Amino acid sequence: MGTETQIEDYNAIAQRTFSDRKRTNILKRAEQLTIVFLLPKVPKFISPNLLTLIGTLGSGFVFLAFFLGAYFANWYLLLGIIGLGINWLGDSLDGRLAYYRNIPRRWYGFALDIIADWIGIVLIGFGYYIYAENGTQIVAFAFVALYGWSIIISQLRYKITNEYSIDSGFVGPTELRFIIAFILILEVLFQGSITYLTGSITILLLIINIIDSFKLLKLGDLRDKKTE
Repeated sequence: MGTETQIEDYNAIAQRTFSDRKRTNILKRAEQLTIVFLLPKVPKFISPNLLTLIGTLGSGFVFLAFFLGAYFANWYLLLGIIGLGINWLGDSLDGRLAYYRNIPRRWYGFALDIIADWIGIVLIGFGYYIYAENGTQIVAFAFVALYGWSIIISQLRYKITNEYSIDSGFVGPTELRFIIAFILILEVLFQGSITYLTGSITILLLIINIIDSFKLLKLGDLRDKKTE
């Protein structure tokens, strides 16, 4: 009986909390279970806006890890994993907390989330730019530019379909954080590997963006035909 009640509670919270977006990422189930578990435990004095700030500070912590890794010792990069965790906590709970407390500000929250995401990825990209060896800083620029492209795609998809999704197929921001954390660990173990790994991720992101762009154009074409 207790288990059935817990399932009902989870379904009720999940339906209210995740109603504004469609998720397709691999870690969707585990992530949503974790969020539903954490939401009731967030202290009353912590607001969704404060969580957004915390998430951005997490990205700043990743920037600091790159800075310390560049000028002191590369094991400081491991601090970036903590920063990614903080970023996930703030970024994943801010809007969900608003829906959980029945105080959503859909368009304000939507705009704030995009702005915070962009600031966060610029901080991480700039941190890597500082850490990168001469001649490889271009990868940092390319990563930030391509991530910005993916943000634009998600906004255009929302405009065309009226369905908001932050994922590119099975890969979303959470999976990207795990990938970055994995890259940081490998760089500490095998210094210099970050250049090849981030280069590979950047190329993969380029391919994903190209595919998503063609899908987006197809969706736009289909909508045009429906309105003719």
